[in-house]
Amino acid sequence: MAKRRAKGRAPKKGRAPKKGRAKVRKVMREYKRRTLRSGSGGKVRRRKQAVAIALSEARRSGARIPKRRRSRAR
Repeated sequence: MAKRRAKGRAPKKGRAPKKGRAKVRKVMREYKRRTLRSGSGGKVRRRKQAVAIALSEARRSGARIPKRRRSRAR
């Protein structure tokens, strides 16, 4: 028999660790001030790209961030 949940409640989601949140905050601030650069050296103009850079940097620094999701085919 399947587990039952309380009616109307969504499953509990955890929060990203402090280390990861701090890294994302730092990178997004750089993006906002237009000083964030990509690996190839060009300025980052897209918000999605900035988020991707922030999460990859957080992972590299050891923060426990979930793995990247596969992109959907368009």
